[in-house]
Amino acid sequence: MLKVGLTPNVVSVLGIVWAAVGGGAALLAPSSEHAWAFWLLAAAGIQMRLFCNMMDGLLAVEGGLKSVTGDLFNEIPDRIDDAFILVPLGYAGGTDWSIALGWAAMGGAVLTAYIRALGASLRGGRHDFCGPMAKPHRMFAVTVGCLGMMTLDLMGLRWPLMFWCLVVVNVGIVITCWRRTTHLVKALKETKKPL
Repeated sequence: MLKVGLTPNVVSVLGIVWAAVGGGAALLAPSSEHAWAFWLLAAAGIQMRLFCNMMDGLLAVEGGLKSVTGDLFNEIPDRIDDAFILVPLGYAGGTDWSIALGWAAMGGAVLTAYIRALGASLRGGRHDFCGPMAKPHRMFAVTVGCLGMMTLDLMGLRWPLMFWCLVVVNVGIVITCWRRTTHLVKALKETKKPL
């Protein structure tokens, strides 16, 4: 990517494109005669989004391409990516409950990032990336869900797998928010101990 001249900020924006591809494919899957192909494309889009997210950081740090807007381009596209992936997966689940879970997962993803960023601002830049449903874990879970939906379609089976995938993601997000908050409270109490 360095040889091509891509900057970390451009790679972050490419992540949004891949997230849109993944989410769009998931939206189209239920109404397609070849749903398996769209589920496969959704899984690929999600993984390419994750790849872009990893590469923008590597380019910035290892490639020496950090910029003054780098932190903005590192965080804001991630939240857009979450929306472009998690909300469509809820609609692709095909029920009111799965739609609600897709929106909840998107909101929860923003909350986990907010708690992490708030913690870093209060602790001198130290980020808490603990899970069990941090960004890489969420993307792994929904990728498995997409591949599972692809497999079910190839087998001619109809099972609400995406609904259950989103249940797992949401439960994991709640636990992650709880853990990050308790870690932050503990760290703040330790730094404020009287001498």
